Amino acid sequence: MFGISPLILLLLIVIVSLSYKAFGDPVFFNRLKFNIKAVQNGEYYRIITAGFIHVDQSHLLFNGLTLYFFGDNALYGLGAFHFAVLYFVSLLMGNLFALYYHRDNPYYSAVGASGAIMGVVYSSILMFPEMKLALIFLPIPFPAYLFGIGYLIYTLFGMKSQSDGIGHTAHLGGAFGGIICTLFYDPTVFEKSFQTLALMLLVTVVAGFIFFKKRN
Repeated sequence: MFGISPLILLLLIVIVSLSYKAFGDPVFFNRLKFNIKAVQNGEYYRIITAGFIHVDQSHLLFNGLTLYFFGDNALYGLGAFHFAVLYFVSLLMGNLFALYYHRDNPYYSAVGASGAIMGVVYSSILMFPEMKLALIFLPIPFPAYLFGIGYLIYTLFGMKSQSDGIGHTAHLGGAFGGIICTLFYDPTVFEKSFQTLALMLLVTVVAGFIFFKKRN
């Protein structure tokens, strides 16, 4: 009916409904958001619930559109059950990595489906390496793997600066969750996207080394 699979539509309905509930109910928002101190005190459910609420309409719109544009590709390549596993594994890995990375900052909080959606995006890129993208500010089609590598660099250095209010740690953890699940469920990716995987690994190692060396 909408040119979208029922599973993706269901995810969008749940995310939009809970996000709009959170927009108008600060108590509900604060109960569901990811917060280091609260999770360390045993409120582990926040690792999941934070992925279904958003800060504002623009945040929700960006994530919703990204899931809409990439979701069906990943779903087609993996099947409904494996897609659902990938989505929640990416959500978990994103927030668990954020929990580890920010473990010494009890005030760190975050919300949004970005970790899970990054897993979906990178899964789509790996399974369909010939896919082309065109961005609003760059309307010329270009290979999707370039976006994947470029966004990985942006995420790593965003973690370094921590100055833009974006949950880069959840994005990175979610992306790797999606990559790992895709490699597990579709081993042909090793062959058809070998160069992309190699470049992602190289970028992660080099940028990560630069970051952690300076941090330590």
